[in-house]
Amino acid sequence: MEYTEKLTRYVANFVDELFRSGLSNVVISPGSRSTPLALTFAEHPDITHWVNMDERSAAFFALGMAKQSKQPVALICTSGTAAANYYPAIVEAHYDRVPLVVLTADRPHELRDVGAPQAIEQIKMYGDYVKWFHEMALPEATDFMLKYVRGKASRAVHNAVHGNPGPVHLNFPFREPLVPVFTLDNLWGDVYQNRAFHSNYIGKRSLENVQLDEIISALRNYKRGLIVCGPQNDAGLAKGIVALAEAYDLPILADPLSQLRAGKHSKANIIECYDSILKSKQVRELLEPEFIIRFGAMPISKPFLLLLKENEHVKQIIIDDEEGHREPTGSSAQFVYADPSKLCEQLVEYKMNFDLDWKEMWIGLNKSTSKLLSKDESDQELSEGGTVRYISEAIPNDTTLYVGNSMPVRDLDTFFLVNTKQITVLGNRGANGIDGITSSALGAAALGKRVTLLIGDLSFFHDFNALLIAKQYHINLTVVLVNNNGGGIFSFLPQAKEQSEHFEVLFGTPLNIDFKPIITMYNGAYHVPNNWDEFSKALTESYDHAGLTVIEVQTNRQENVHWHQAKWSNIEKILLEQLKG
Repeated sequence: MEYTEKLTRYVANFVDELFRSGLSNVVISPGSRSTPLALTFAEHPDITHWVNMDERSAAFFALGMAKQSKQPVALICTSGTAAANYYPAIVEAHYDRVPLVVLTADRPHELRDVGAPQAIEQIKMYGDYVKWFHEMALPEATDFMLKYVRGKASRAVHNAVHGNPGPVHLNFPFREPLVPVFTLDNLWGDVYQNRAFHSNYIGKRSLENVQLDEIISALRNYKRGLIVCGPQNDAGLAKGIVALAEAYDLPILADPLSQLRAGKHSKANIIECYDSILKSKQVRELLEPEFIIRFGAMPISKPFLLLLKENEHVKQIIIDDEEGHREPTGSSAQFVYADPSKLCEQLVEYKMNFDLDWKEMWIGLNKSTSKLLSKDESDQELSEGGTVRYISEAIPNDTTLYVGNSMPVRDLDTFFLVNTKQITVLGNRGANGIDGITSSALGAAALGKRVTLLIGDLSFFHDFNALLIAKQYHINLTVVLVNNNGGGIFSFLPQAKEQSEHFEVLFGTPLNIDFKPIITMYNGAYHVPNNWDEFSKALTESYDHAGLTVIEVQTNRQENVHWHQAKWSNIEKILLEQLKG
């Protein structure tokens, strides 16, 4: 058998097994050494391939696609620094629990560490940020080796998806020639056509009755508790958490990425304004809970984090599907590893009598805060927080809102109030970086569901290369670009108080660039509204526009700080009056 046939059958069986194990999308960055993988994926009839020339953008694009679909997505690149450019997205996927199957091509062993071009050390190059690494064998086509390659493909998908989802890495050494031959008989193999090579049956975790009794017995000692839901992507969890809150008469502090603020479920006990409520230390002192039951990751809200740090004695019960210690305050906590929806069903069966006045107090504070935050701003200048309210009103049902880090996600936390639309809210909150946000939003949009991206000017600048894939594939994406000419979040931090000669250079970092030529270069529609009516019109019309639309909201960093502080000051005043009544 010629080497080219061995190569072809080896790679074809691997690619086919990925599909049979549940993978249907691959993002490819062109290169020479990855030719066997790239061509074979492109040839496979049931796998959709996407081409993104920038490896860093490609990895974030795959990440966004995986988050949206809740399915693993493969990545392919050539050898050398191409693979290194995947690193930021792999870190994000690790911390945010997103399944990626990373396939890096490599020089064969005899060309490593001898000065060969485009040859770097790729063995375990992502360290502990991947769940599993495997150095693939050199291509062979014996029956044993075709079983080997299918076994590794099946295991890769399984490892990426099950447990805490995350990235896995397989490194492929290839010798030349690199071009497969697709005219071979039985190219994809037929031994395992109707099932994956490895079948996996995994049941949902649930607590034993004795464990439930222990939790309930401890909770009976308390009266004032909180249910908290941080960032998580399971829309179905809302039903269970809402039922638990109703059964226990507890308020729910709902992060904007919790999938609880929007949807058809009851919002009666949801406190979406908790970040604004807790900004005041005086208010926090009057709202000390006795226990907290938390689902999802730690919420975005810094005031909530302060509440925990100021009350280390509060009993924390942290619910997670799989092992992990997502508790950054260093306080004592009880970790419960079980299926969250199933656990809610189990807990509801226990009759509990918590303080009804405590819940009603939170609901009253939330209503007052919501009223202040949703105050009509039609006669005021454009504001950063105001964009969120208008997005909430205009965004179509059954779409996705993707949010950038720094100020946008914090404004979303403050101003994204409860509504009945079916809106999935996504963000890259694993490592909280500003890189790759546009790529991720485009990856989420590539599968067909309309996506609105709320992003700041620095994050948008950081990921300009992503716009090429929007043009190539005519992806529908509405971008609300908040341009305050720099890093707006730093204006809220202690270093801004000094306003030294170094502040603007080191923290303010103004770009002073015109975004319009960049947008038009990628065939995007571009708008700069001057008032809320123009913004609302541009936003609404963008959802009927095919392709990329960028709506730039120009603001002033200093005015933005004063605007937010005035809001928070007014909220503090009203809430203290209400609490001290």
